[in-house]
Amino acid sequence: MPKFITIGYGDPAGYDRTPGPVKDAAHAQDAKLRSEGAVIGIAGTPVQVRNPEARGVETRDGPFMSSALPIAGFAVIEATDLADAIEKVSHVPCAIAHGVVEVWPLKEVS
Repeated sequence: MPKFITIGYGDPAGYDRTPGPVKDAAHAQDAKLRSEGAVIGIAGTPVQVRNPEARGVETRDGPFMSSALPIAGFAVIEATDLADAIEKVSHVPCAIAHGVVEVWPLKEVS
């Protein structure tokens, strides 16, 4: 089954102003995705890694990407297609709590 990487963006203010029953349903959707085998995690502090021409590893604290909303978490989900993946994540906390979820098709390489 195809896999998708999701990136959830959101902030505490958006989450806090979302009604409790809506948040409860969103957390239930996260639990459902986990029961289907999704790997879901909260974003920690990133580190950028570079190794130009394999001559030495360079690291820098902090994100490379930037967004108006902070990254809240990541998931790897399975879905039959992009439309199914969109439907699955349209009810998770970041999507319903005034945030956004990006869905990236994961093209596996062999």
